Amino acid sequence: MADPLHTGGCLCGAIRFRIAAPALQTTLCHCEDCRRASGAPVVAWTFFPTGSLIWEKGSPKTLQHADRERTFCGDCGSPLTFFDPSIPHLFEANTNSLDHPADHPPADQCWLADALPWPTEGLPTYPHSAPLPSSGQEL
Repeated sequence: MADPLHTGGCLCGAIRFRIAAPALQTTLCHCEDCRRASGAPVVAWTFFPTGSLIWEKGSPKTLQHADRERTFCGDCGSPLTFFDPSIPHLFEANTNSLDHPADHPPADQCWLADALPWPTEGLPTYPHSAPLPSSGQEL
């Protein structure tokens, strides 16, 4: 996390950004708002100082919800950033929107009270796609 320049963008490439500051921390968030906004059971967010984000290509859409601000690509829907005015000195970049998300392992988890009660221990794992489910119909 020492590199002070981070780049990233959305899935379709319409939005690109850079962050000219060191990453401060990555957190896994289980809150219902993050889950609904991302369509995922948990979201990784990496904290940066406010004012260090520069949009280099495209302009994201902004959603104001629950007195907080989320940006996303208006074309592909990729979640990009989160800003909570109650912590004005920080903003969060969706860790998986960064070009090198593996460089930002989570340090903690939050909103476990909202976490889905799914067990993950012992589930089968696959290096790529999982086998397709059976349709239950004979061919």
